[in-house]
Amino acid sequence: MSDVRHVLVLPDRDAAEEAAQVLGERFGLNEEPQLVRDALAGEDDAEDAQWLLVLRDEDERLDPVALDEFAGEWEGWREEP
Repeated sequence: MSDVRHVLVLPDRDAAEEAAQVLGERFGLNEEPQLVRDALAGEDDAEDAQWLLVLRDEDERLDPVALDEFAGEWEGWREEP
């Protein structure tokens, strides 16, 4: 079993929360993705933050291209490892 993780970068909290709900349904996840706020150093304004969805994929069954397309539906992207 490996420690593969995918990180989806989304533009705001609403998009991240909505994507997290749909993600489980669409990709059949057993575990809810972790939601993380990522702000630039020194930036406290929520407008300047990005939101990350971190997905564990130990079995390496999730398609990176499909995840990138999925994140694009919310104007986001999948971060390359």
